Amino acid sequence: MKKLFFFFCAAIGTSVICIAAPQEPIFSIVSKEQKPYLTTLKELVSIESGSRDREGLDKISQLIFNRLKALGGQVEFIEPGASMYRMHDTPDKPGRMVKAEFKGTGKKKILLIAHMDTVYLRGMLDKQPFRVDGDRAYGLGISDDKQGIALILHTIDSLRKLKFNEYGKITVLINGDEEISSPAARAYFSKLGAEHDVTFSCEASQAKSDRIALTTAGIAAVNLNIIGKASHAGAAPELGRNALEELSFQIQQMHDLSDPKEGIKMNWTLATAGTNRNVIPSIAFATADVRVMKKEDFDVVENKVRERAKMQQIPDTKIDVIFERRRPPLVASPQSLQMAEYAKKVYSELGRDLILGTVAAGGGTDAAFAALDTQNPVIESMGVQGFGAHSNDDEYILVSSITPRMYLLSRLIMDISEGKVGGKN
Repeated sequence: MKKLFFFFCAAIGTSVICIAAPQEPIFSIVSKEQKPYLTTLKELVSIESGSRDREGLDKISQLIFNRLKALGGQVEFIEPGASMYRMHDTPDKPGRMVKAEFKGTGKKKILLIAHMDTVYLRGMLDKQPFRVDGDRAYGLGISDDKQGIALILHTIDSLRKLKFNEYGKITVLINGDEEISSPAARAYFSKLGAEHDVTFSCEASQAKSDRIALTTAGIAAVNLNIIGKASHAGAAPELGRNALEELSFQIQQMHDLSDPKEGIKMNWTLATAGTNRNVIPSIAFATADVRVMKKEDFDVVENKVRERAKMQQIPDTKIDVIFERRRPPLVASPQSLQMAEYAKKVYSELGRDLILGTVAAGGGTDAAFAALDTQNPVIESMGVQGFGAHSNDDEYILVSSITPRMYLLSRLIMDISEGKVGGKN
């Protein structure tokens, strides 16, 4: 595709400094997408789609399906199947995925991912409807991650308006189970990530830090189930086996399994026990949140937990340890770093400094599944700048970041397709 490339030049003292300006007509096309982008975002935010709200997820997935099909994609629904990884909080029927393929004339294969589910419960939309206030567009799930869906839709539309199809294939996968650790989608992300030359995950960037992420923490959970024996707490407590006391002992003897030097964090976060005040509890349950920087450290933590659990305080209680690998860590490959540096140069054409997040911050990511079986570039936080994910009344995106982020994603897709970055065609 023929492009025009401009430079701004200014005389400073005895030197002349030239700064690249955004390429045309790409910048003009994506700039015109801001208003329709916000219209799309309002449609998406106005559908409640909590991770356990299958009715809402079906509704929003149908909208996404229709929009991708209208853009010319080969679109299909993917229902959770036999490859689903079940955890203690996995619903019986997680949301379905929407997959679309756009075929081009080239060779490069590019994967774009986002998620449609949110952490919010049905009915909360009434208190936080979509609205725009200055540079902020508010709404439940607007940052996490409905902005990412809108970004993908309007980036593909921009490429269509530019009559650009020099990629081999653009694959879009939007899942409905990200907020519950992607039990159904993880296998598809890993498969598609290995099949594509590059993956862009369109989770939001930070409102206060215009960054992309190359590294994220891995997430696991330790679930302890204690089975004791019930008895009357007043008349015959000695006949019981107190599951709550055994749980307390286990938590105390596992309180020191974090290792800050290795980036390992393990913290007990939830616990329940018993059925009545006057009954020695026969059941108790607790969960610990685990974060690691290397996937090998999952084994380190699990082995230590299982070894500690062999020591009991109360005889005849049963201790069941379940270690759930909820998300692997995303580790920056050399190829990802190279792609990120190129993205930084593209972003500088807009006079903006793209921060490269090489230190893990915040939660885990579906991008880590996409990177699991490949060294090809996988970049997280390609979405617009946002704030307040998982909050009930303060989630928003920065309207002023829509055009820059769409320009960045569009340019990267085009330059990858033309062999300017990311290896040979």
